[in-house]
Amino acid sequence: MKNSDVSKIHFAASDAPAALQAHERLADRYGQAEIEAADVIVALGGDGFMLQTLHASQHLEAPVYGMNRGTVGFLLNEFAEDDLPERLQEAQEELINPLCMTAECTDGTHHEALALNEVSLLRAGPQAAKLQISVDGKVRMEELICDGALVCTPAGSTAYNYSAHGPILPIGSDVLALTAIAPFRPRRWRGALLPKTAQVRFDVLEPDRRPVMADADSRPVLSVSWVQIRIEEDVVHRILFDPGQGLQERMMREQFV
Repeated sequence: MKNSDVSKIHFAASDAPAALQAHERLADRYGQAEIEAADVIVALGGDGFMLQTLHASQHLEAPVYGMNRGTVGFLLNEFAEDDLPERLQEAQEELINPLCMTAECTDGTHHEALALNEVSLLRAGPQAAKLQISVDGKVRMEELICDGALVCTPAGSTAYNYSAHGPILPIGSDVLALTAIAPFRPRRWRGALLPKTAQVRFDVLEPDRRPVMADADSRPVLSVSWVQIRIEEDVVHRILFDPGQGLQERMMREQFV
């Protein structure tokens, strides 16, 4: 944020004791601006709270700088109370477009949600899910029998996608990853790389017998009959990282652990 004003800081904290204690000390030391008037938002917590803060502030111009008061902290910077305005001034900005999920449930209701990491479909009963996959209106897989599937952005490719053996996507690459979760048929199918402009649709086969839920960054929608996913280019999340600690460097380190 070089040459940007960072005098008005809004601190937000998860309900973890370490985050709440840090919030109290930092607000006393640096002041607490109203979120609507803030130059920057500082999120104190873990990755889940960072995602919540990004979603809650997506209508604002202020970027979000996270400090880890949780566990993993992939989207967060190291916690330190000293010299915070200087750190914010020197921070590097990453611009991320989220995914947009539109889902129809078996009762006919529709739901929309944005996801910075991934949109996933997961079986919600004892039997495996049966999914039909279409890309840009063309059926690409008539039937995938699996525990689930997901579509992720490059920013989210080291999260659930990586645990499901999906690829890590370089930040800035114009691709999405479609990854199967525990596929049964085709047994060895792991997914596909798609252009960023692709629109993906999952149709749930036998939804009454094999119920499926959808999830957008830990916001669930139950009993879906179909789900469509695309990049939302009209929404841009601004995330701040300490110099040399941006997403590209973090993803590089993930691959050499």
